[in-house]
Amino acid sequence: MNLLDDLKNLGNINPKNPGGWPWVAKLLACVLILIVAVIAGYLFDWQDQITKLSAAKEEEVRLKEAFLVKKKQAINLDIIKKQLTETQQSFGALLKQLPNKSEMDALLTDVNQAGLGRGLQFDLFRPSPEVVTGVFAEQSIALKVTGSYDDLGRFSSDISQLPRIVTLNDISVTPAGASLTMETTAKTYRYLDENELASQKKPAPAAGAKK
Repeated sequence: MNLLDDLKNLGNINPKNPGGWPWVAKLLACVLILIVAVIAGYLFDWQDQITKLSAAKEEEVRLKEAFLVKKKQAINLDIIKKQLTETQQSFGALLKQLPNKSEMDALLTDVNQAGLGRGLQFDLFRPSPEVVTGVFAEQSIALKVTGSYDDLGRFSSDISQLPRIVTLNDISVTPAGASLTMETTAKTYRYLDENELASQKKPAPAAGAKK
C-alpha cells in the first residue's frame, strides 16, 4: 500500500487499536503529541523560566553598568583625592591671609602706616562696625587721602602687598590743587573664632522670654 492509499484510509482507522494504524497515522499522532507536549511545557513550566531568564539578563546589564561606573570612580579616586588635598591647602593658605580678631587693630595700623609712609595726608580714616557673614566678619574703613599721583599709586600697591588681605573699593580720585585726593573704602575680612561661631549657632531667645 502506498502513501496515497494510507492517506485515504486515515478516516477509517480505529482509535481503539493504534497498533493497527498505518505508519502515516502513527507519524501524525507522534507529531501531534510532541506539539501538545511542547505547548503544555511552555505554558506550565518554560514560560516562568523564560521570564526569570529575561529578568536575570536585565539584572546582568544593570550590574555591568554599575560596575563600569564604580570602576571609573575607582580610577579617578586618586585624582579626586589629590584635587581635594590641593583645594584644602589653597583654602588653608587663604585663611592664613585673613586676620584673626586680635590682629585686626594691628592691621588697621598697617593701613594707616602705609599711607603715612608714602607721605599722604589722611583727611579721613573711619573704620565701620564689623558685619558678620557666615563664618567671616567684614571690616570696612572709609579712607580719604591726599598726595601726588605717584604716592597714591604706591600706597595702593603697598595695600595689596600687606600680609593680610585688604582690598580698595569704590575708588574716586579728584584734583586738590597741585595734589590729588583719593576717596575709597578699604575692606578686610577675618574668620570668626570658635566662641564666635558657637554664639552664631545659638538660637535667638523667644520673644517675651525671661532673661
